[in-house]
Amino acid sequence: MSKFFETKIEFLKGIGPQKASSLNTELRIFTFGDLIQHYPFRYEDRSQFYKIKDLSDELSAVQIKGQIKSVTAVTKGKKRIVATFADDTGTMELIWFQGFKWIAKSLKTNVDLIVYGKPNLYGRKFSIAHPEIELPTESVLTKGLQPVYNTTEKLKNKFLDSKAIGKHMQTLLETAPQHITETLPDYLIQKFKLISKREAVVNIHFPKNQKLLDEAKRRLKFEELFYVQLKLLKLKVTRKRDYQGMVFKNIPTLNNFYNEHLPFELTNAQKKVIREIYKDLCSGKQMNRLLQGDVGSGKTIVAFICMLMAIDNGAQGCLMAPTEILADQHYKGLKEFADKLNISISLLRGSTKQKERKIIHEQLESGELKIIIGTHALIEDVVKFNNLGLCIIDEQHRFGVAQRAKLWKKNTGTPPHVLVMTATPIPRTLAMTLYGDLDVSVIDELPAGRKPIKTIHQYDKNRLKIFGFMKEQIELGRQVYIVYPLIEESEMVDFKNLMDGYESISRAFPEYQISIVHGKMKPDAKEFEMSRFLKNETQIMVATTVIEVGVNVPNASVMIIENAERFGLSQLHQLRGRVGRGADQSYCILMTDFKISRESKTRIETMVRTNNGFEIADVDLKLRGPGDLAGTQQSGVLDLLVSDLSQDAAILQASRDVATEILEEDPSLDLPKNKNIKMHIESLSKTAVNWSRIS
Repeated sequence: MSKFFETKIEFLKGIGPQKASSLNTELRIFTFGDLIQHYPFRYEDRSQFYKIKDLSDELSAVQIKGQIKSVTAVTKGKKRIVATFADDTGTMELIWFQGFKWIAKSLKTNVDLIVYGKPNLYGRKFSIAHPEIELPTESVLTKGLQPVYNTTEKLKNKFLDSKAIGKHMQTLLETAPQHITETLPDYLIQKFKLISKREAVVNIHFPKNQKLLDEAKRRLKFEELFYVQLKLLKLKVTRKRDYQGMVFKNIPTLNNFYNEHLPFELTNAQKKVIREIYKDLCSGKQMNRLLQGDVGSGKTIVAFICMLMAIDNGAQGCLMAPTEILADQHYKGLKEFADKLNISISLLRGSTKQKERKIIHEQLESGELKIIIGTHALIEDVVKFNNLGLCIIDEQHRFGVAQRAKLWKKNTGTPPHVLVMTATPIPRTLAMTLYGDLDVSVIDELPAGRKPIKTIHQYDKNRLKIFGFMKEQIELGRQVYIVYPLIEESEMVDFKNLMDGYESISRAFPEYQISIVHGKMKPDAKEFEMSRFLKNETQIMVATTVIEVGVNVPNASVMIIENAERFGLSQLHQLRGRVGRGADQSYCILMTDFKISRESKTRIETMVRTNNGFEIADVDLKLRGPGDLAGTQQSGVLDLLVSDLSQDAAILQASRDVATEILEEDPSLDLPKNKNIKMHIESLSKTAVNWSRIS
């Protein structure tokens, strides 16, 4: 892109230093390039006029021609100014709650006007609060689609509302188009029938009609997603070309484990994933793979089998988990297998005593210790390996990129193979964008003998019925979780609810032992209560979401989630995964008040309808948007300007497919036909203007 777009925003006619300073701090708009990429978030259709008799509460906004007949100041109750507005079909009210002096001066009766706003029905009369009012000039009557821009209260006070931003955009677009260069090659523009970059930028701001707006969006979305995918795939190609990997072909211990010690049959999905990983580990290239699998799908045993491949070839394996509880659980589960095979295994975490640490450090460095399970303690500088061959990172979204990189650098020579695991199902579109540089494996099948969890929605008024059901289950020898929300803003209220809940459960079940676990407890107290529940010394566990990623209790078969409407979908799904670990039928009961929002209703209905984590993740993506999912706010990858991963799956797939084809044919982008792509990528890395965001 030309230097024009690097011009500071204060030099745009009509802006100046003061407004520029506000745009810098409020919207991070510093240059012409930033402003032109401040796209409208919606459009108002000003081509259509409504009659008052045709209004309905369903309409989001309307435009009406008519006259103000009278203006009244109402001082009772909430102060307001009310104007009676009429056209030839009826009357309605226009209402203002602020800016009385200015409104009173500016309203003129019996003059033709155009009003615009959201109609609301009160009783039998329609009204519009704080409408926009204009005189019916030629330019207003032929307006068509009008852009609406994001702004802030501070900017509005500096006279930079959406309309003002639109005016500055018009000023910029008087000169900007001639500086916009094409960033896609002709063959892609023709293949996907895209309009030019120049046309797209003009029409995303001031579309001549709906068809051109759709074309502009499609063009900019394709370009944005194409360059995101190209960048990720290029990383993948470069890594596969430049990074050698250790070769793990010999697997005698693995075969022995498989034939002699594996206590259950692996599912077909687990076998498929192990084959994919083995192929990577024999390729001579460094593996970087994401393993997705629902809670309880058997990722840990896959991780252990992969570590055996490393150990059989003279290398060490490590597994890093985000919490001590999870690290302990992995360690206890895998130690049993490692002992049978005579393989040394240790646990390293923040609370490990200094004396133990010293021994672990020495054994790791000498190569005597083959498997280490741990928390963040593994990435400390003092931890040195003899020959780290495989890094496995569990619930990887809990770790930052820098933390993961530290682990990969533990080998001085050949980098270790990397397997990142997550039990948070990630929708395909998000996986392609966040982890597009990784190969992806999915375990989409539960181990044999597991019955799907039955999920039921109940209202608070049915509590006695639920208590009866709990009693039945406990009589059968099962255990019950009761989870309360704990949300930072209302922590004190939530804490009170948890304690009240604990007391009422204690009163209702005097004959049973009850554990309580929450975030305010000291780690060892938490640990003590968890282990009591695990040993079936307590039958009911009252807890907050600290158990979301926690102990595996096969005997717990009932999960009751209080105020279920206050949890996100992925959290509800994770909590539900705490039960259903044994062969018994398990239940998840979602308790809510009778009145819940439409979005909460969708979440609850989705949970009742399906156990499929990927389907749940897709609904979650549509409800919450990609930024909130899987901690991606920090990733930077999802700094998307026009694309929406919940709606643009088809464009994303097409852009990824074509980026893959291009890199297969021309990995260095040296062919003349890819000149535009190469120039664009080079300009991205050089220029201060983040043009990767427009593309």
